[in-house]
Amino acid sequence: MLDLKFLRQNTDEARRGLSGRSPRYAQALDALLAADADWRAAQVEVEPLRARRNRAADEVGRLKREKGDATALLKEMEELKGRLKAAEDKVAALELRVQEQLLEIPNLPHSSVPTGADATANREIRRVGAPPAFDFKPRDHQTLGETLGLFDFARAAKLSGARFALLTGVGAKLERALINFMLDLHAAHGYTEVFPPFLVTRQTMTGTGQLPKFAEELYALPADDLFLIPTAEVPLTNLYRDEVFEADRLPKALCAHTACFRREAGSYGKDTRGLIRNHQFNKVELVRFVRPEDTLSELETLTAHAEAVLKKLELPYRVMALCAGDLGFSAAKTYDLEVWLPGEENGRGAYREISSCSTFTDFQARRIGVRYKAADGARGLVHTLNGSGVAVGRTVAAILENYQRADGTIDVPAALRPYLGRDRLDDRPAL
Repeated sequence: MLDLKFLRQNTDEARRGLSGRSPRYAQALDALLAADADWRAAQVEVEPLRARRNRAADEVGRLKREKGDATALLKEMEELKGRLKAAEDKVAALELRVQEQLLEIPNLPHSSVPTGADATANREIRRVGAPPAFDFKPRDHQTLGETLGLFDFARAAKLSGARFALLTGVGAKLERALINFMLDLHAAHGYTEVFPPFLVTRQTMTGTGQLPKFAEELYALPADDLFLIPTAEVPLTNLYRDEVFEADRLPKALCAHTACFRREAGSYGKDTRGLIRNHQFNKVELVRFVRPEDTLSELETLTAHAEAVLKKLELPYRVMALCAGDLGFSAAKTYDLEVWLPGEENGRGAYREISSCSTFTDFQARRIGVRYKAADGARGLVHTLNGSGVAVGRTVAAILENYQRADGTIDVPAALRPYLGRDRLDDRPAL
């Protein structure tokens, strides 16, 4: 979350930044500051009552020692007790209101973020690799995968309903091979592999910004007040909650493969065919804890690590800088990697997101209390970054579509062959 003191002292700057995301956030800022003013005014009312209560208590003590009559003072103290409790309750309620409103306000966009209200204003930074040229109309990954017996969406729907995937035979092996390939690659980049719990607490979800903003998109277990993770970012970032790094230990880099669970409310009908937008999917996630002065250079490093997956697999992609209006709630700056899928748009092809790499500056660290200590004893909040390294199902889709042959078989990228043990996918239905 943002620093309340900063918002008080730099209101115009904060309002401009939030307006770049959406006018409603500037309105939310005004409501927050109004509540904050009420809270501080209520605190002022409490102090004289506490001071008078303390003076009265001292006077009662003196009278009792001197065998004097303290009846009037005791009566006043009883009255002060009631007034003070009402005033303190008011302060507590207003403080809670301020904290709740503060949690609803997103991070401020970095000054280098493009202006714009939605994805149409995102800026292309670079393209890597040329889309393949086919002498036939390319098929989409669902058609290819079902024909080869790699997926079975009908049986997945029988088990779980719409927008779940069932991978079978070599399809399941392909998913596993990609996970191992990605983890090995990121280990070579210096990331420590973690296998975290898939269920986390409300506090953990709040720490990274999923709550309260995205409650409708989460799968919850109300009886236990636990949530299925929408991304490994959530447990990895919270690993060091309320801890202090020695500055010379930064950057700290973690990676994890997990299943991810998202309702994605409101996205029905959009990119829902095949593996592109499912309620459960696998992803390899990268998280970095860095010094504030390194946050932008570290974002470039993180993005390069995610790009390395696509480069090794020789998949064409582009890098997009998200505009302010398209940033995620907690992000200050984001690069999206979009892979080319030639089977999209009825064989015309399209770029689709396969990774988002972001710096959150100190937005998450303030929520979870992760700090660093410099050699001179100075302390501050770390900056957190994360990115997909990358979404596994979408990588499966990209391989099938970019490496397809006219006969419906699929060449296996050279970098993946040692993991899969074969150079072509030419299976038929196994179930």
